[in-house]
Amino acid sequence: MKVPKTMKRHCPKCKTHTEHKVSQNKARGRSSAHPISRGSTKRIKARGERRGHGNLGRYSRPPKPKMVGKKLTKKTDFRYTCSKCNRTFVQKEGTRAKKIELI
Repeated sequence: MKVPKTMKRHCPKCKTHTEHKVSQNKARGRSSAHPISRGSTKRIKARGERRGHGNLGRYSRPPKPKMVGKKLTKKTDFRYTCSKCNRTFVQKEGTRAKKIELI
């Protein structure tokens, strides 16, 4: 995914469209208090964690194969810095991408 180093965006502070400098941050880790996405929960359940009551199906049926590994892509985490007021704004929702290149 190629992203320009500067782009014109709406600045909520200046209330106008200004030039913003784009920088990429590492997405911060979630605390256990926050709910995780449905896909992630599905994977956790498939691995045999986060279940309800009972013996977790340990004795009644043969063991099922476990899913291994993490998701292949990470979500983008861009920070936009306004050139006029020098305030930084975080991107609302990240998109999944394997590789990010600032051009």
